[in-house]
Amino acid sequence: MKRCILHSFLAWMVVCAGMFSLMGCTQYGVPEPLESFRSSDGNTLSGKEITVSGEGIWLAGNDYTNFVLTGQARTEPDAEASLFFHTDGQSGYEVLFRNGAIDGTRKSGSLSAVRNLYRSLAEDGKWFDFEVAVRGKNISVSINDTTVVCYTEPSNPYRTETYAKRLLSHGDIALHGLKGNVSFRDLQVTRLKDDARNLNDTLPPVDEATDAIIRLQQQNFPVIDYHVHLKGGLTKEMAHAMSMNYGINYGIAPNAGEGGVGRMLANDDEVYAYFDEVKDMPFLRGVQGEGRKWTATFSQEALNVFDYLFTDAMTIVDHKGRLSRIYRPEEVHYDGVTKEQYMDHLVDQTVKILTNEPADIYANPTYIPDDMNPDYAKYWTDKRVDKVLDVLVKYQIALEINPRYKIPSFDIIKKAKERGIKFTFGTNNVDANFGKLEYCLEAIEKCGLTADDIWFPSMSIRSTRPVVIYNKF
Repeated sequence: MKRCILHSFLAWMVVCAGMFSLMGCTQYGVPEPLESFRSSDGNTLSGKEITVSGEGIWLAGNDYTNFVLTGQARTEPDAEASLFFHTDGQSGYEVLFRNGAIDGTRKSGSLSAVRNLYRSLAEDGKWFDFEVAVRGKNISVSINDTTVVCYTEPSNPYRTETYAKRLLSHGDIALHGLKGNVSFRDLQVTRLKDDARNLNDTLPPVDEATDAIIRLQQQNFPVIDYHVHLKGGLTKEMAHAMSMNYGINYGIAPNAGEGGVGRMLANDDEVYAYFDEVKDMPFLRGVQGEGRKWTATFSQEALNVFDYLFTDAMTIVDHKGRLSRIYRPEEVHYDGVTKEQYMDHLVDQTVKILTNEPADIYANPTYIPDDMNPDYAKYWTDKRVDKVLDVLVKYQIALEINPRYKIPSFDIIKKAKERGIKFTFGTNNVDANFGKLEYCLEAIEKCGLTADDIWFPSMSIRSTRPVVIYNKF
């Protein structure tokens, strides 16, 4: 019965991930052009095309409750602006407009401090379409016809003092220049009736009284799961809807190589074909090097179309030259060595992998075979930990915090933080029924992690690293 309920829930999510258009609401009147905005000191911006910079807030001078706002925007490099609604100049929600590299800044379409996004579907210097809609308690935001926010305000929303006025009510629409120049054109508002509802919004709102993710959003702490696989029944549509509902940015990654489970890419042509499938989806785009032959199978040029690349040491060449997937007990053989000696070999293999394979992220880190895991702390001595951390520091590789396996330990995370190593969060799911980064959230608190400790693709140096074919088998 539980499985059926889950599948029904995910089916509802797919509906929520569909295109949000006026078909899902009740409309009246005709679109009203927004071609004039006034500042508090009486200055005016007017015209079908309006450019804002760091010059305060510009109000449209009207009152809206339910509406659909459409238009186009264009950002200069490193520029940022926001659009407020249900505002008096201080209250209401804020939608951000900022493009560029995935560098930790919040990107176009973000419902600021409520649903922050870290990859943009638009580019600097190019006009792009956007839509902001309010229907009852539901807010949707689309960029270039892709919905990036579907947020339903709960009856008791969580807000810090800073964001206490980020609430739905009614009010004006405003533009706010923050940095550089951002232009808007062809702005139009269509008023909706009081009973307007987004018919695609079928999910119950998150209980923000107990939700840890909204608290991180209020702190502008990046919430990204870099290690999501489309397998076990999880489709990209389901992942899209789950991401919007939970407020967790997803990095979707296939496996490139041999020996994994789920979507496997076998050559450069398949890499490019997969990239074309997901390039317009609102995910970060990753790829996982699987097995130990992937560096000889794929070109750097092909793999570099992805935002990031990660690998792990769950497949090694064991002490007798056999390829061993250590997450499969039947492939773990100690013949001729003690478990301590096997652990030394596993650490040496991990160092070789991270030294010779140009990955951005060390995933499933410190994983050891199941029969050794009860003594995890015994096997991961300070000396062994330091050998792995040394190579992470040397090659600027991020350390994944993995909620599926609950690794690394908090002691290792603290030690890595002291060394200046950056972190990512990554689930490595097996199906569509995975959590909300619970172990990562615990690590943030217990290890004192801040937004400055988080890794972003803009930090990648993998394209500068040579590929070394080191294992012969």
